Amino acid sequence: MAGKITKLEFQKKNPDRASVFLDGRFAFGLPAIIAARLKQDQFLSDAEIQSLQAEGAIETTYGKALNYLSYRPRSRAEVDRYLEKRDLPEHQVKAVAERLERAGLLDDEAFAQFWVENRERNQPKGLRALRYELRVKGISNETIERVLVSVDVPDSAYRSATRKAQQLAHLDQQAFTKKIIEYLARRGFNYEVARETAGRHWAELAADD
Repeated sequence: MAGKITKLEFQKKNPDRASVFLDGRFAFGLPAIIAARLKQDQFLSDAEIQSLQAEGAIETTYGKALNYLSYRPRSRAEVDRYLEKRDLPEHQVKAVAERLERAGLLDDEAFAQFWVENRERNQPKGLRALRYELRVKGISNETIERVLVSVDVPDSAYRSATRKAQQLAHLDQQAFTKKIIEYLARRGFNYEVARETAGRHWAELAADD
């Protein structure tokens, strides 16, 4: 495929890519940011073309990864799995992930902190549930434990059960306590915290009567 560049032009359907013509014929496409380094009448050897295409593949993959990250923060393992599903060579997946890390766009501890804060704000869960969710996301145990230190478990349990307590206010204390404990257990809180939370909500309901 070696030859002299006779034309470089942006692709109409995708202006972020450019078409490279060698000796008057279309040869291959490249991301525009890479094609910008090329010049008309420049000769490209087979090895240079192969290198350009490999670099272009990584650049294209990097763009896809950026789009994937635009919806919400992701863990390194999530990005790796996303890229691997696209049947990309392992070295490309690694190169893109490392580039994202250097750019500060992949940080497992920051991701774990985001995940926990989001849960605390919208759907409080116990440490058992949070540990499970973060492990599924590929976060290391050491990182998980550092992040979970900041969680106020009794407060999380109280907020998690507030609406449920209102719904169960018609029950007697024994039934109320049992239901609240079961509810919180399903959300990853241990028995002791769940029992104390049930007692706290029951006392508040009783005081309102």
